[in-house]
Amino acid sequence: MIGFMRRALKISGMSVAAALLLVTLWGAGLAWFAYTLPDQVEDATTKTDAIVVLTGGSRRLGVGLNLLMQGKAKKLFVSGVHRGVDVAELLRVARQSPAEVECCIALGYAADNTIGNAAETQRWMAEQGYRSLRLVTASYHMRRSLLEFRHAMPGVTIVPHPVFPERFQPPSWWRQSASIAVVAAEYSKFLAAWLRVQLGLPAPGGIRPTGTDPGGLDP
Repeated sequence: MIGFMRRALKISGMSVAAALLLVTLWGAGLAWFAYTLPDQVEDATTKTDAIVVLTGGSRRLGVGLNLLMQGKAKKLFVSGVHRGVDVAELLRVARQSPAEVECCIALGYAADNTIGNAAETQRWMAEQGYRSLRLVTASYHMRRSLLEFRHAMPGVTIVPHPVFPERFQPPSWWRQSASIAVVAAEYSKFLAAWLRVQLGLPAPGGIRPTGTDPGGLDP
């Protein structure tokens, strides 16, 4: 009986130690992830075949439209648009004049998450024969987006163009608890995606079934 209790205590202690190690490693990874979040656009000048905006806020779309009007790419592709929303509606939300850019915008309605964004964009890029894109998404979302896009399109040149939402303005975003919570959740998603890619596991579905109603413009 005493021997059994000793073994149980030993196993319990090892389990606690393993859990503490995992928490420590996760915390260290989170610190690295937060510290290395982009705080500026590193390359704002290189022209690409396309600009790709991932939906999730009107600021991203506004940045993408401005880049298009500056001649940074031939076309703008907006991935993850909610069904029933057309180009005119997107331009109205972004407060842009349809006549200037409407001809050069394509919308993707199939993506339901970042994996779906990458798959949907890969198909569109292949249809257009494009080999380079400028990726526009939130700063905290950029690392995972690049991981998924590079995995889906290994032969395509991708130029990151982070957007800085109001709660993520450098350098003081980390002072807000809500921002820290978002970054912690995003780090966990990035870690899961990285492990999936490294292990060669199939990606879970990221494409909306036909006929689903994803809701409004923002997440």
